[in-house]
Amino acid sequence: MSHHHTHEHTHPVASLNKAFLIGIGLNLSFVLAEFAAGFFTNSMGLLSDAGHNLSDVAGLVLAMLAFRLARVQSNHIYTYGYKKSTVLVSLLNAVILLVAVGMIIAESIEKLLHPQPVEGGVIIVVAGIGVCINAFTAWLFMKDKERDLNIKGAYLHMAADALVSVGVALSGLVIMYTGWLLIDPVIGLVIAGVIVYSTWNLLHDSIRLSLDGIPAGIDRDEIEAAIRSIAGVEGLHHLHIWALSTTETALTVHVVVPDTTRMEEIKQRIKTLLQQKSVTHTTLEFETGGAACTDQCL
Repeated sequence: MSHHHTHEHTHPVASLNKAFLIGIGLNLSFVLAEFAAGFFTNSMGLLSDAGHNLSDVAGLVLAMLAFRLARVQSNHIYTYGYKKSTVLVSLLNAVILLVAVGMIIAESIEKLLHPQPVEGGVIIVVAGIGVCINAFTAWLFMKDKERDLNIKGAYLHMAADALVSVGVALSGLVIMYTGWLLIDPVIGLVIAGVIVYSTWNLLHDSIRLSLDGIPAGIDRDEIEAAIRSIAGVEGLHHLHIWALSTTETALTVHVVVPDTTRMEEIKQRIKTLLQQKSVTHTTLEFETGGAACTDQCL
C-alpha cells in the first residue's frame, strides 16, 4: 500500500488572521450602531440589515476559529487534526444565515401589514456607513477567496451586504422624498432574497462535504478514466473521494496491475495525475490481477 500526502503551506496565515480580526471589529461596531439607529427610527430595513450583519459577525468568528483549528497538528486521537471543522463551520454559517432570513421575513411581513413611520435621513447615513464597512471587509478577503470555502463565504456575504446596504440607503431616499413607508419592509424582503441566493451554494456545498460527498469541481468519472488510461493499470475498484477540509481532498483506491515490478512507476504517475486534479491526499493499494480482494466496501 502506498500513502501520499501533499499539504499547502503557502497560506498567508498572518494576513488572514489580521483580516478576520479587523473585519470582526468593524462589523460588530457597525451592528451595534445600526441596531440602535433602527430601533430609534423604527426602520425595518436597518433592523433586518443589522440582524443579517450580526449573523455575518458570528460567521466571521466561526470562520476564523475553523481557519485556526485546521492548522492544529494531528494527534493519536484526531489523526487528521481538526481539518473537518472547516466543513462543519461552513455548514453552521449557512444555517445561521437561513435563521436570520426567517426572522427578517417575519418582521418585514409584520411591517407590511402594519406600516410605521421611519426617518429616511438616518437610514441613508447609517446605510452609507454600512456600504463602506462591508465593501472594505469584502476587500480584505478578496485575494484569498478561492483558497477556502469559508473565506469565499465570508467574501461573498460581505460583498452582498455592501449591495444590500445600497438598497437600504435607496429606501431611505424613497421615504424621504415620497413618504412611501412600504418601501422599508419591501427592502427587508429583498434583503432576505439576496441572503438566500448568496447562501444557497454555500449550504449545498457544506452539506455535500459534511456527508463525505465528492467536492464540487472534482469529477469521479474523469478521475477513474484517467487512472485507467495509465500504462500498466489493468483496472481499479474501491475508489472513494471525499473532503478532509474545505481546502483538501482525499482519495483511496485499489489499483490492479499485471505484476508488482512496475508498481513504483505507476504509483508516481497516479500521484502526479491526482495532484493536477486537486486531490491532495491519496492512499493507493496495489493488487495483481489474480489476487482476491477481501474488502467488503463498495
